Amino acid sequence: MNTKTLTRADLTEVLHREVGLSRTESADMVNSVLDLVSDALVEGQTVKLSSFGTFMVRAKRQRIGRNPKTGVEVPITPRRVLVFRPSQIMKNIVNGEEPGDVD
Repeated sequence: MNTKTLTRADLTEVLHREVGLSRTESADMVNSVLDLVSDALVEGQTVKLSSFGTFMVRAKRQRIGRNPKTGVEVPITPRRVLVFRPSQIMKNIVNGEEPGDVD
């Protein structure tokens, strides 16, 4: 399995190469898209990217947790967590199947 991480710089370079934008324009476009997605999630909106997946923010209630070393119970404060659900097409691609295959 490849352990390389895809970065903003990689996305910028692909836009530059594939679309023909300047590196500055490519970086601005990548940053604009990521800012739009981030802002929508902060506002509690769901972000759905067709054939890729859905990003959403979920509220978690306060609960009691346990320190695994000591066994002491501690309260875990309420918080919002980011959740990603891949589309079926993305799941198929990751598993090496054709995008249209359905089990």
